[in-house]
Amino acid sequence: MEKTFQYVDYLWEEKKAEELGDDQVALFLYRSNILGSDLRITNYGGGNTSCKTIERDPLTNDEVEVMWVKGSGGDIGTLTREGIAGLYTDRLRNLKNVYRGIEDEDRMVGLFYHCIYDLNSKAPSIDTPLHGLLPFKHIDHLHPDALIAVAAAKDSEKITQEIWGNTMGWVPWQRPGFDLGLQLEKCLEENPGIRGIVLGSHGLFTWGETSYECYLNSLEVIETASEYIENKIKQNGEGFGGQKLKSLPSAERKDKAAKLIPLLRGLASSENKMIGHYTDDDTVLEFINSNDLARLAPMGTSCPDHFLRTKIQPLILNLDTSEDISNTDEAFKKLEPAFDKYREQYKEYYENCKHSNSPAMRDPNPVIIIYPGVGMFSFAKNKQTARVASEFYINAINVMRGAEAITEYTSLPRQEAFDIEYWLLEEAKLQRMPSEQPLSRRVAIVTGAAGGIGKAIADKLVAEGANVVLTDVTEDALKEAIKSYKKDQVAGAVCDVTKEDSVEKAFLQASLAFGGVDIIVHSAGLAISKSLEDTTLKDWALLQNVLVKGQFLMAQYGVAIMKKQGFGGDIVNIASKNGLVSGPNNVGYGTAKAAQQHMTRLLAAELGGDKIRVNVVNPDGVIVGSKIWEGEWAEGRAKAYGIDVEELPKHYAKRNLLQEIILPEDIAKGVFAYVGILDKSTGNTINVDGGMANAFVR
Repeated sequence: MEKTFQYVDYLWEEKKAEELGDDQVALFLYRSNILGSDLRITNYGGGNTSCKTIERDPLTNDEVEVMWVKGSGGDIGTLTREGIAGLYTDRLRNLKNVYRGIEDEDRMVGLFYHCIYDLNSKAPSIDTPLHGLLPFKHIDHLHPDALIAVAAAKDSEKITQEIWGNTMGWVPWQRPGFDLGLQLEKCLEENPGIRGIVLGSHGLFTWGETSYECYLNSLEVIETASEYIENKIKQNGEGFGGQKLKSLPSAERKDKAAKLIPLLRGLASSENKMIGHYTDDDTVLEFINSNDLARLAPMGTSCPDHFLRTKIQPLILNLDTSEDISNTDEAFKKLEPAFDKYREQYKEYYENCKHSNSPAMRDPNPVIIIYPGVGMFSFAKNKQTARVASEFYINAINVMRGAEAITEYTSLPRQEAFDIEYWLLEEAKLQRMPSEQPLSRRVAIVTGAAGGIGKAIADKLVAEGANVVLTDVTEDALKEAIKSYKKDQVAGAVCDVTKEDSVEKAFLQASLAFGGVDIIVHSAGLAISKSLEDTTLKDWALLQNVLVKGQFLMAQYGVAIMKKQGFGGDIVNIASKNGLVSGPNNVGYGTAKAAQQHMTRLLAAELGGDKIRVNVVNPDGVIVGSKIWEGEWAEGRAKAYGIDVEELPKHYAKRNLLQEIILPEDIAKGVFAYVGILDKSTGNTINVDGGMANAFVR
């Protein structure tokens, strides 16, 4: 029978569970995934889950209890068998015999490896003993907003008893580790029969004898806390001390945010280039427009999972919503001191709290930036991390809202926060992260990206780590193209490059999606092959508009954003061998391509001082997979050479020096060469044509 909940989603499907049979690990993974899909229960990467099973010891053939638990760095919402660790439960518990106290925590993590049962285990996380020292078959450690609100409220222990009576335990704040596992074990011994434990300033532990019982227990505890908080909010009236100001209307908010975010991105990237994210979620607007913003935001977050991703506190912009931010220099003068002050405060926090063996200070720039009346920006090394940081801060807002309604919000002391942020184990985790890809932290916009050469270019840039905004004039084709990418990799913008307002809108969408633009690739095109007599003014205008005017508009609007950011960029224009070589029946197309090539050189000369490189790739004979070769162009070129359309690929391959068929992927490699390798090349031309002697540029 399906249960009804108001504040969490009940997602357990009996049919799905029956399909998994008695496979307790599969049921634990199923429970984990559905818990992780509800951000009110736990955010990306937050919390951990476990189960215990009886297995056959491969060395003794005896039956032993094995604990399966989420490994280090995993996410319960997407957890698979590859992401869990399997440990002998008795060996883990025997570590109590060698534990020497709080100063021994880091050594204990190394000893977890001596407890491994499954040789394919993920690295055990710091929370492993918290699950292992409790006796239950299935355990959830979650970070629900409602529970952290209870945990972060003044008089949290008293509130816990008021809500659940003697059915829930409470343990004061303590950094995760072996000793916290001992405290949970002690709490259970002193309070037999409890259904869970609230961790002060941290989160929740719940359990059950089956995966379903554990799941239901977790939902019921969270539901009870959520209902208690909502009743308190209703009693207290408007949250966060009421609204200090009103938000701009939605369209105005997004327009102002899109115009400001490249400037913020540049300022937040003083040490490392960052990718941006923007939200004007209702929860965010209620908080950032409130009277209590100035009091609560500087206090910082309480849950370690929150501040590890958001930094201890946000930067609040002292900008009025009516201020004109179109003048980049004036806006920069106003914002730069705020960023300088934030960095200085972060350095003071580091210097005041550091230990003799603390890792070096990390990037002091803000992760979360608040613009009252407009919204919230977040910046991180990639889109997923920036988006997740934003989601975590929304969780923190919910926590503050709930805690304030209950009694009063309390945050972690700065030293406790520092000891988590600069924990040597956290540093080791960072050092284990894979090397970043060549185009990591960069944003590209590609025209004509729904198919052919443009799509191949987008594929290559994404594969090398870039975030890409795909644009195309055809919305249905664009939507279909976007389906081939993973979440957070790309965004789409319908764009007619011949229309200024359409180009402007595409760049605003790119800024909102990723914070700005670093790479512009103009590959939108068409081809018309006609003699002088047959070429109409309409043909001429269409070629000039799409190829030349489109290139001009993309450069003009893109460069404005690059200059706001202040760290240069790349423009790569896809022209053609036909811009260099005279051929029959090609006056309109060849002239437009030549204009593209010379505009590239002109802009390279103009923009070099801004570290903006402008280069061109000249394809030739890209027939397979190219939209240009669908229809009249192919027929025109076949006619010009006196062959059938079907013979064109071989014809073009035979005429180049390498006798190779040129594919869209080959053009994409040319683009990558400019943006991923040749960082000191501008005003240059790469011919990707298999070698056409009459197109040699030197």
